[in-house]
Amino acid sequence: MFHRSIINEFQIWAAKPDRRPLVLRGARQVGKTTAVKMFAQEFDLFIYLNLDKAEHRNIFEGDYPFNELLSRLFLSVGKERQAGKTLIFIDEIQNSLKTVALLRYFYEEATDLYVIAAGSLLENIMDKNISFPVGRVEFMAMHPCTFQEFLEAIGEEQILKLFEQDIIPSYAHDKFTVLYKRYATIGGMPQILDNYAGTGDYTSLRTIYVSLITSYVEDVEKYARSASMIQYIRHVISSAFQEAGSRVTFDKFGNSPYRSREIKEAFTTLEKTMLLKLVYPLISTKLPFSPDLRKKPRLHIFDTGLVNYSLGIMDELIAEKYLNDVYRGRIAEHIIGQELISNSFSVLNSLNFWTREKKGSSAEVDYVVSHRGMAIPIEVKAGASGKLRSLHQFVDTSPHDWAVRFYSGEFGMEDARTISGKHYKLINLPHYLVGKLQGILNSIIG
Repeated sequence: MFHRSIINEFQIWAAKPDRRPLVLRGARQVGKTTAVKMFAQEFDLFIYLNLDKAEHRNIFEGDYPFNELLSRLFLSVGKERQAGKTLIFIDEIQNSLKTVALLRYFYEEATDLYVIAAGSLLENIMDKNISFPVGRVEFMAMHPCTFQEFLEAIGEEQILKLFEQDIIPSYAHDKFTVLYKRYATIGGMPQILDNYAGTGDYTSLRTIYVSLITSYVEDVEKYARSASMIQYIRHVISSAFQEAGSRVTFDKFGNSPYRSREIKEAFTTLEKTMLLKLVYPLISTKLPFSPDLRKKPRLHIFDTGLVNYSLGIMDELIAEKYLNDVYRGRIAEHIIGQELISNSFSVLNSLNFWTREKKGSSAEVDYVVSHRGMAIPIEVKAGASGKLRSLHQFVDTSPHDWAVRFYSGEFGMEDARTISGKHYKLINLPHYLVGKLQGILNSIIG
């Protein structure tokens, strides 16, 4: 297995003097369990509990003091509580509401133990009337693999070293462009990367995509509150991949007879699984970000490779030179969004885009990120050029003079001017540098 960047975050968490139990969030199959097990190699003792299993779940369900619970826990796995470092991983914790409530006692009464919990639909647990240990736990989000993790997975050690440098040399640009398109084609699911690293064969990935998508559809019963909701959620899952990157309308979504209320509830439920996000637009060019929930949201699926497979465009992606030449540029925009999310481990991180919807002068900027109190607009373009009309409209009303363009060309900066005449600084970045965006903004803007 290849190294996951989140393990570095686990190490920072473990070193905190006031460490709280860590609740790990993320869609199914993004590698949460594998990453924790890799991290466990740094401990003297590792205890893995999967609450899908009744015998593990029953450890926490009894009505006895917490100290006795700990004794039962160690006894049940045939281990002794040692003086060294012990990591306890409680997987599928959503299956026991009592275990969720008990996390607080690991923080209050067992500070020598390192505890990580993971599970799906944790927001559903929070919605229920239980004693969720707010303030006694901390959260971390895990996503599909980033481009940097992709490079490690496929054994591109020399390119990986160059990627980790502050400045990537021009002679490596073409190689990086080829590899990033390959990453954007297959996506970041760990199982996919493992298989591709071993075979280098795109066709062998098809059965894995089918298996992943089928598992999400079959998992739907766990998310629905009624038989009719199962039907709505299944429809949204089957239709959502084809709408990735588009702004969507709930009423009759995916050519269905379903009403807006039914589809919106299905989307809301699926957002809790972290399989997708509904990204509502900003209408201001200033902070704080305040999405307008009255406008149509843009649909983002958690992994671009699954989108490509569902759309049947993987062969086209392989053949084309530039990302934006495929599917009207939506795949390039989508993978940039995926990386903007995946390179952060905060559960509060989200995507933002900007729109102005006026008669005769509508505009839409692909993404907006926060930096040093500024809302920085980002456009994703094809080739080494492309019109920037929407970006100009954003810059014209912005209180600062910075903007970013992701494209197929090399890194560079230019003094630019909007159509109305405002001067601004345009930072041009190749697609493959999106994971280094914040560092680049820090070095250029400060």
